[in-house]
Amino acid sequence: MSVQIRPEAPSDADAIARLTTAAFLTAPHTSHTEAFVVNALRRAGQLTVSLVAQAGDELVGHVAISPVTVSSGATGWYGLGPISVAPDLQGQGIGSQLMRASLDQLRRLGAAGCVVLGDPGYYGRFGFAARPGLVLDGVPPEYFQALAFHGGYPAGSVQYHDAFNATA
Repeated sequence: MSVQIRPEAPSDADAIARLTTAAFLTAPHTSHTEAFVVNALRRAGQLTVSLVAQAGDELVGHVAISPVTVSSGATGWYGLGPISVAPDLQGQGIGSQLMRASLDQLRRLGAAGCVVLGDPGYYGRFGFAARPGLVLDGVPPEYFQALAFHGGYPAGSVQYHDAFNATA
């Protein structure tokens, strides 16, 4: 499927929320708050990267990246997620296109690196791997992964923005 990857526009917010809700509706290991998280990040001005995949007039994918803090004081680190693809189009490479485009944008912004909470089999394809000493409290270490763009990997606990606690 041919899609255009572009930055989120203000008029996309409702479509992104619907898409995100649908994408996670039957997913395992979800709190079903992903759309709330994206909206809360947007309201807080914390969407460093927000890209959509568009096929014709329809949004079929979205990825959000926001700043994270590391207890060591390391700067320039970001968290990827949520990433959403329309349920009937999953497995067709749209998520991979969003991943590559969002990571490329982070590199252009001069980011030190990116972390993600998710399936090591999927995210490992993009260079993410669990890193000893870089942790997300309460999460099995193999599911919390990082990718450094320059300067190596920090050590410490990572904290996502409070928007990740959004429930409405």
